Amino acid sequence: MKLENYEVHLPSYSIGNTIYDKIGPVCESYGKTVLVIGGKLALEAAYDKIRAAVDKTNLTIIGKELFGEDCTYKTVEALRALQVYHEADMVFGVGGGKALDTVKCLCITDDKPVFTFPTIASNCAATTSVSIMYNDDGTFLKPHFFIRPAMHAFIDTEIIAKAPARYMWAGIGDTYAKYYEAKISSRDERLEHFTAVGVAVSEMCLQPLLEYGVKAYADHQKGLCTYDVEQVVLAIVVTTGIASIFLTKDCTPDYNSGLAHAVFYALTSYPVIEKRHLHGEVVGFGVLLALLVDRQEEEFEKIYKLNREIGLPVSLKEIEITEDEWEESMNRIPEMSDVAHYPYRVTKEMLRDAMDRLKERTGKDAYDTEK
Repeated sequence: MKLENYEVHLPSYSIGNTIYDKIGPVCESYGKTVLVIGGKLALEAAYDKIRAAVDKTNLTIIGKELFGEDCTYKTVEALRALQVYHEADMVFGVGGGKALDTVKCLCITDDKPVFTFPTIASNCAATTSVSIMYNDDGTFLKPHFFIRPAMHAFIDTEIIAKAPARYMWAGIGDTYAKYYEAKISSRDERLEHFTAVGVAVSEMCLQPLLEYGVKAYADHQKGLCTYDVEQVVLAIVVTTGIASIFLTKDCTPDYNSGLAHAVFYALTSYPVIEKRHLHGEVVGFGVLLALLVDRQEEEFEKIYKLNREIGLPVSLKEIEITEDEWEESMNRIPEMSDVAHYPYRVTKEMLRDAMDRLKERTGKDAYDTEK
């Protein structure tokens, strides 16, 4: 068998409540001038702390810009047209998934050094080598893959702990999905080394959430940065990013997605999802259906219990999707790229059966509660 040549670039990160003190040692070798780009609320939460840390280094911040509204190619081009962007030696991306994905798409494409400063723990955008791109109307377009992630991620747990807890809540759903989708997508296959590593790492996307998730969410709601919160933040931001890089290397085949994400992307056709619900929230609901389709009853019960304990959705009503909209979505989900590499063909009948069984499970809970 011919050996393939390939390269893997893993994320570099720092974590802690005083981690911005590492900006100088990490970033100074990349130049002198810094442009900070982020979301409005993210910059309000983190910019002063970043600026205070930069003032102690040989770096100079020459601009601060809002990234825009959505991670679209139009937004990327608007930032690329800024003169201050071309004057900066490096860019600091600050915020959540859409802000960080926008800055990555801008800078990695141009081979400009970019550093990420996540202010919420909802996804792995700070550490992974993909940006999720949207159409101008807010609907999902496609993933945009890169050869490498950002140069370094500065994960300030103090800032994340003070952010709205609903972001970590949704991040939990997105993170345990990584494990189940990787395991199902790779089932019964002879895996390349990098894919096998990704599948093995993905187990750490589940276990810390089962162990620490409920306590971490309760602590985060109080604005506390406890050990439990840090373990969940690491799983969401770092472990998922590492697994993602191994699972999508060369993008063919893609073990990084699956039925849970197909459910989410199909439902983005309805504006209520983008306007009122978070990515991981809907993906976490999709995992329940994926496990029922896959006949993993014990695993379904684990995730159903976790979702109920922290309030992640277990019904269409909780994500404001009507029965008619779900019926329409079931026609699209089997054709989506997320389930193109699956150990079996997902059918509308499988989805309908899974939804019926989920409704039966939630109905039993409601009956027990009434008793």
